[in-house]
Amino acid sequence: MKLGRIAVNGPDGDVARLVLVLPEEGRVIDLKRASVLALEKQGATGESARRLSEALFPGSMSAAIGLGERFLDAARRADKERPDEASIPIAEAKWLPATDPSVVRDGLTFIGHIKGFHEKIGHEPHESLLKVPGYFKGTPHTVIGHDAEVPWPGYIGHMDYELELGYIIGRRGGNLRPEQARPYLFGITVFNDFSARDRQSIEMPIQMGPTKCKDFAYGVGPWITTIDEFADLDAIPMEVRVNGETWGKGTSANKLWSVDELIAWASLGEVLEPGDVIGSGTMGGGSALELDRRLQPGDVVELEVGGVGILRNRMGQPQPGLWWPQERAPFM
Repeated sequence: MKLGRIAVNGPDGDVARLVLVLPEEGRVIDLKRASVLALEKQGATGESARRLSEALFPGSMSAAIGLGERFLDAARRADKERPDEASIPIAEAKWLPATDPSVVRDGLTFIGHIKGFHEKIGHEPHESLLKVPGYFKGTPHTVIGHDAEVPWPGYIGHMDYELELGYIIGRRGGNLRPEQARPYLFGITVFNDFSARDRQSIEMPIQMGPTKCKDFAYGVGPWITTIDEFADLDAIPMEVRVNGETWGKGTSANKLWSVDELIAWASLGEVLEPGDVIGSGTMGGGSALELDRRLQPGDVVELEVGGVGILRNRMGQPQPGLWWPQERAPFM
């Protein structure tokens, strides 16, 4: 199944709705509406049908996934029935981020990108990359969805995209081993780790992880495809286009660390929550930096992942007048 989030107009403004996505039919099914209709046909009052449907299909994807198989069973019923009365043309959908994670995690697993990135910055990959499947944590408050404009803070001069898979967590868990990790993987979405390369070169030597070079935007969407629809997680086609021109193309193969190892490592000493997203790291050739290119304001970036779909975003205009620190005099 393909499951997403859209905004629909309510009496007090837009509200989030979970939808079953049917790209082949050019429509989505409002899952809450479909549930209300089904319950009313079974004799439920309108008020009771709405209460139960809201519990099964809240506006939060994370909360819905947290219901476990109860949520999936209800979604499967809607997939079987596909009522026209709950249908919305896919072209009219106003997409929200596919999930609303408690935190964003982003890994570094593709060997091709590790090599290509370090060649461009003139450094050898650190030996620690061979010891643990590293990742960083980002804010969940700047996650954007399909067709959203990407904020461009004015302190960024060199803007880049990164083509990644987004692994969606399906169960709460901690201190996992790799052989235990797969049941915790709910599905896959497309993840764009927008990056400010000029600010990244300043922040990373501090050794406290990326901040302003990453946390202005993370693209997550257009929807989630449940994990049962993927036969091989290391053979997923991936492609990036800028203004319609292909800039990178490959597959999800050739990783230094497996999906299961990355999930297990992220769970050590902490707790993964349903709906959390873990970026796979960038596919080899999946960033403009590796091509000696860069994004410009107004560019349209499309990331396509086989079995999922296309995450499309337009780069916004640089925001003027933002404060930036004055460099300090050396003290050592």
